[in-house]
Amino acid sequence: MTFDGWFGEYGGRFVPETLVPALDELATAWHEATDDPSFADELDVLGREYAGRPTPLTLAERFLPGKRVYLKREDLLHTGAHKLNNALGQAVLARRLGKARIVAETGAGQHGVAAATVCARFGLECVVYMGEEDMRRQRPNVERMGLLGAEVRPVDFGTRTLKEATSEAIRDWITHVRTTHYLIGSCVGPHPYPTIVRELQAVIGREAREQFLAAEGRLPEAVLACVGGGSNAIGLFAGFVDDSDVRLVGVEAAGAASLASGRPGVLHGARSSLLADADGQIEDAHSISAGLDYPGVGPEHALLRDSGRADYVTATDDEALAAFRRLAETEGIIPALEPSHALARVANLEAEIVLVGLSGRGDKDLDEVLARA
Repeated sequence: MTFDGWFGEYGGRFVPETLVPALDELATAWHEATDDPSFADELDVLGREYAGRPTPLTLAERFLPGKRVYLKREDLLHTGAHKLNNALGQAVLARRLGKARIVAETGAGQHGVAAATVCARFGLECVVYMGEEDMRRQRPNVERMGLLGAEVRPVDFGTRTLKEATSEAIRDWITHVRTTHYLIGSCVGPHPYPTIVRELQAVIGREAREQFLAAEGRLPEAVLACVGGGSNAIGLFAGFVDDSDVRLVGVEAAGAASLASGRPGVLHGARSSLLADADGQIEDAHSISAGLDYPGVGPEHALLRDSGRADYVTATDDEALAAFRRLAETEGIIPALEPSHALARVANLEAEIVLVGLSGRGDKDLDEVLARA
């Protein structure tokens, strides 16, 4: 964890002066909240009584014969993905700050649904920016956000996906910074967001470590998670990063491999590893998964890569689709396309006892998968 906003050479703040007071206010509120036992107590109650924590650990007995593959079941969290952990924590922070309006971005729609959910729970105004291409791919989540009372604003320029939605959300925040909290969905953006999101998602890793020890009497040989912006991975890795014998593996979409093939640069307020050309211009990312086609990644992941503590590999659309179908057919669990990328890489590992973060369920992806049949 970092308190100064830097993860080695990555992180920091690269924002207009208009946002500096809001970021300072947020950093102060975060430190005060983490020093206040009532904040942790409130999140614990919300997690247990509203979100459904702890989520279970499931042994996928038939998925890959010869390997013991455990799934950390964030797909069973309320709203169907890990995004609610972060959204609840930031909503409580927003209330402490007296902000009655929330703005958010979303790609696969799960963060938008989580933001809309917590705003409904706490009576906050909610505006979610979403690229038109993602709205097409993730229509059920767009409908869910509307039912929850959120205004979904389409973004119709560029690739019409997550990068542009994030840019629009930041523009909105700059315009309404006095009354609005930007509820960012991943461990990206300017300080203190990467730290806040990591700590709110670290509940995944804490639970998984305890559950794995109870199930196997030992730690896993490897822990895998998909990586777009990287929030579910950084949360899961947090439980094992100090265990040097546990290999950490992040799996990116082959067409959005910011860590596997990126270069240092600045995007959306922070320095990290990005898909960019020699002149520093951001390149388009692609993935069948709307949640992974982002040309950047959280700065802590870039540090974990550079230090060698975590390895980052890729999976193609076809590989993710095959893993999606295999888990459904062998275990009766329909995963989201995002964690299907991580599932696709389990067979390649020289490890027999493996933990995979199942970050979300696949209801939202059925149209996209069936169209590829």
